[in-house]
Amino acid sequence: MAEPRRRCYDGTIMQTPLDVRREIKEARQEGRPVVALESTVIAHGLPWPQNLDAARRVEAAVRAGGAIPATIAVLSGCPVIGLSAAELETFARSADPASDLHGRVRKAGRRDLAAAIAQRAHAATTVSGTMALAGEAGLSVFATGGIGGVHPAVDGRQAFDVSADLHELARTPMLVVCAGAKNILDLAATLEVLETLAVPVVGYGTDEFPAFYLRGSGLSCSARVESPQEAAALASAHWQLGGAGVVLAQPLPAEHALDPATYRAALTEAEALARSQGVTGSALTPFLLAQLARLTQGRTLAANLALLEANARLAAQVAVALSQ
Repeated sequence: MAEPRRRCYDGTIMQTPLDVRREIKEARQEGRPVVALESTVIAHGLPWPQNLDAARRVEAAVRAGGAIPATIAVLSGCPVIGLSAAELETFARSADPASDLHGRVRKAGRRDLAAAIAQRAHAATTVSGTMALAGEAGLSVFATGGIGGVHPAVDGRQAFDVSADLHELARTPMLVVCAGAKNILDLAATLEVLETLAVPVVGYGTDEFPAFYLRGSGLSCSARVESPQEAAALASAHWQLGGAGVVLAQPLPAEHALDPATYRAALTEAEALARSQGVTGSALTPFLLAQLARLTQGRTLAANLALLEANARLAAQVAVALSQ
């Protein structure tokens, strides 16, 4: 029995599960580099209108680096590889409390994609959701802010809250450029899980694993590279050996890094507020990030924007090296 045809967000009929936009499709056919980009940071990670500015700057950084940006999301149940400028703005406006779409855009990891598609919902893709769809589209380089990981113990008890990002890295062959993992996580445990899953954690110009808003965590990467070409060679070798994801961790620009003591004080206050309000699960990370921006007078927001742009630039350079 033939697979039923489905209508995409723009009303067109498609035969395949993915709507790969023309620019992306042509680039793939011609062997030109493409960089996948997530959409959760637009809809759930940054406030309006800074989120739209960030999305535009990230795509521009990819193009300046010689690659094609492919922002990924689910629109009315249709997985799209390469949002248009108008669709990008629509997703960004969903973070505006005055928007009709506010609160109606889901946050979708791999687990949530099927429900979003079947229920014809709008969904912003997380790291794992973006990797899943980008992998289906044949993309091999992805730029994000920070990967998820293992959440810290609560009252001395391990909550077993482990991000799906780590398992996606173990199953999808893709180089993920990031600024390490978010500081709200148990970074030592996160690195242990990545080691168990045989995911290389490669420092770009550093031996120390970056910690998102902080340039270092005091923890070691499993390898170090000094150039996009070296990163591309390492990833290629890993894939030839049957490996899957590779984490390429780049410290955020020094001028935007936070003072560790100031950051930890703000995080302690934000976590206490989350506990008092009963914020848990998938709502915890966006809540903490919003509180950190407030408590640091916007310095974490500026750092987030800077590292997103820097990671997009590096991802483009690695994608170019892989295409050559």
